[in-house]
Amino acid sequence: MKNLVQVALGVLTAIGGFVDIGDIVASTATGARFGLALAWVLVVGTTGIMIFAEMAGRVAAISGRPVFDLVRERLGAGMGLANLLASFFITLLTLAAEIGGVALAIELATSVNYLLWVPLVGIVVWVVVWRLPFETMDNTFGLIGLALVVFLFAIWRLHPDWAGLAHSALHPTVPQGEGHPTYWYFAIALLGSAMSPYEVFFFSSGAVEQRWTRRDLIINRTNVLIGFPLGGLLALALMCTAAIVLQPQGVDPSHLSQAALPVSLAFGKLGLALALIGIFACTFGAALETCLSCGYTVAQYFGWQWGKFVKPAQAPRFHVVVLLSILAGTLLVLTTIDPIQLTEYSIVLAAAALPLTYLPVLLVANDRDYMGDKVNSGASNLLATVYLLLLLVVSVATIPLLVVTKAGG
Repeated sequence: MKNLVQVALGVLTAIGGFVDIGDIVASTATGARFGLALAWVLVVGTTGIMIFAEMAGRVAAISGRPVFDLVRERLGAGMGLANLLASFFITLLTLAAEIGGVALAIELATSVNYLLWVPLVGIVVWVVVWRLPFETMDNTFGLIGLALVVFLFAIWRLHPDWAGLAHSALHPTVPQGEGHPTYWYFAIALLGSAMSPYEVFFFSSGAVEQRWTRRDLIINRTNVLIGFPLGGLLALALMCTAAIVLQPQGVDPSHLSQAALPVSLAFGKLGLALALIGIFACTFGAALETCLSCGYTVAQYFGWQWGKFVKPAQAPRFHVVVLLSILAGTLLVLTTIDPIQLTEYSIVLAAAALPLTYLPVLLVANDRDYMGDKVNSGASNLLATVYLLLLLVVSVATIPLLVVTKAGG
């Protein structure tokens, strides 16, 4: 019974924790501009994160070590350092975007300028990371994030043209007035939001935090095979509601309130309240995950003691990195940079760095010295290799498309 509860809780947490500010912004913006013509990217991205998250969780359960802990040992100091610098920079940008997203959600609920909330958000994030046990922290905000299911019900309540939506998704075309470079730029942004680098680092480190062993492989697979697809469904719901409400009006979302507008139209103030609660929980939970991921990557690369499974006094350098990351992310948002624009840049740059993130996962998952009889199957290797080739193409195309489209403008 205990294992069943743990599996169920893990699935629910994965659903609510899959969506962060990047998914909210990318899905809403894509739906508003392209309808469901890029829904296929969510399928590709969700499948990709499932493949590599399963490997990362399996590595942690079998070896007792998270993926990044093995990167330097497996790839060497130079390649490991390049991986660290790229992943840390992207994760720090994502952390700043999540802090800004939390502040924007509070602004929507209080009508008080988000900049006044940013320092408080940074402080609360640190207090939660410092004080709450890992499982309590992770599960609480993942479960509250399930309030975003209101977007699924909003689709039905808005009485859309179901045939039109299906045709848009199954026969994707570039809408009139949009160019092919912009279409592919948004495809990359959507892929980057679905396969954020920090998700793998957090997932594998979290497995160690929760002391997974070989017996917990079923929890790993269930979380990945059920939780992630249902989390992707929430992202699709955000895209769909934007396609129903915002696209016909020609609205190009530039504020978080526009993401919640379809729910407000469908259910009024109650729906808006649920949407804001879900957005707050998901972005706050992602802020926790990204700041911890900053600490995980640095501490694991340098071989320091890390994690919440030990007392803070036993991992002081890990907690200093986490604190400095929160401070840096908070200060970046306080420069008055637009949090939505920051989010867009973070997910696009994340897409450019994806091969560096996922190559070590594949290498370690095939190493019998670490994995024994739990190395990748032939099918897993084939799928992962195809994805790595895809991510390599994406990484090469990202910066040129960013320049040519002026960040999708």
